[in-house]
Formats: sequence, C-alpha cells, structure tokens
Amino acid sequence: MTPSSASDPLAHHLLSMAYNNAWANHRLLAACAQLSPSELQATRCNFFPSILATLNHNLCVDWFYVDALERELAGDTPHPDCSQFFAVAQPFQTAAELQREQAAVDQRLRAYCATQRDCDLGRIVTIARPAGAQQDSRTRLLAHLFQHQIHHRGQVHAMLAGTAIRPPQLDEFFCAGEANLRAEEFRALGWTEADIWG
Repeated sequence: MTPSSASDPLAHHLLSMAYNNAWANHRLLAACAQLSPSELQATRCNFFPSILATLNHNLCVDWFYVDALERELAGDTPHPDCSQFFAVAQPFQTAAELQREQAAVDQRLRAYCATQRDCDLGRIVTIARPAGAQQDSRTRLLAHLFQHQIHHRGQVHAMLAGTAIRPPQLDEFFCAGEANLRAEEFRALGWTEADIWG
C-alpha cells in the first residue's frame, strides 16, 4: 500500500523520490544506449574514468544499500559479506545490460519505499562493513542513496556533453503542470501519475 501524503508526508516524499530516481535513470540510460561501445568505455575527465564505470558504480552501490534496507525490513541479519556487491568493479559492459539491471534495482527501491510509514522511518538499519557495523536510520540511508545517485548521474550527464548524444534533462521533478511532458516515458515505464500521487 502506498503511503498517504496526508498521513505520512515524509514516507510519501521518499516514495516520490524513488519514482523520480527511476525516471531519471531511465532517461539517462536511454541516452547512454545511443553511444557506441567505444564511446561508452572511453576515458574521460571524471572521478570514475568513463561513462561505463560510473554507471556500474551507481548500480553496485544501489545493490549494496537496497540489500541492507530489505534485510532490515524483513527482520534478517545484515549481509555477512557486503564486499560481494563490489567484487567486480564493472559487472556489465553494455548499456542494455545496465538499463536492465538498474531498472530491476530501481523497482526494488520503489517497492521498499511503498511499504514505509512515517512512524517507522527512524528504525535503524545495520550494514556490516570491514571496519565495523554502520548504523543509520531508514530516513538517512534513503536520503544518502538518492543523493549518491543524483551526484553520479550528474557526472554522466557532464560526460555525455562530450559526445554526439545530447544529455537529457534530469533536473525536473514531478510538477503537476508538466505531466504531459513525461506522459510518453510514464507509458513506457508502465506508470501513471496516480501511482505516485494517489
């Protein structure tokens, strides 16, 4: 059940962020899919040295945090070896693979956020790290995860500007008066405005 914006405003906001996150990933990866393999892998000026490396990093970090959130929600213990999510720095070599895998973890994140209520967002999530357990509330981990995605999508957006593919607009949220501008993408994703806003 989707949280009510009236009774659970923070939970509803986090759910809308999860939808917006998935929408931005959809837009960005659709643009990246137009690049040739050599353009995708080309060394560029960035923290991670290519578009491919940056997209793979975002995906691996999503796996890491979504796993921890899902485990805590289910009452399970933290993952015994979180390093497995980073064992391969670039698990995927094509935009098509990255699109598929990113869409899958984005769906998991939306499903997680749809279960939340404001009264539960302070619950503590434990992540086992080599230096010791990290503990943060659900709210803080979700905020961190969304910020991480925004940060690295911005880097990919800037790298795309150095190619023949026009970087897509990513700085939009879900303004009511702009529903027509995203209607085609929502149809492709199988969403409706009501899925997000009720």
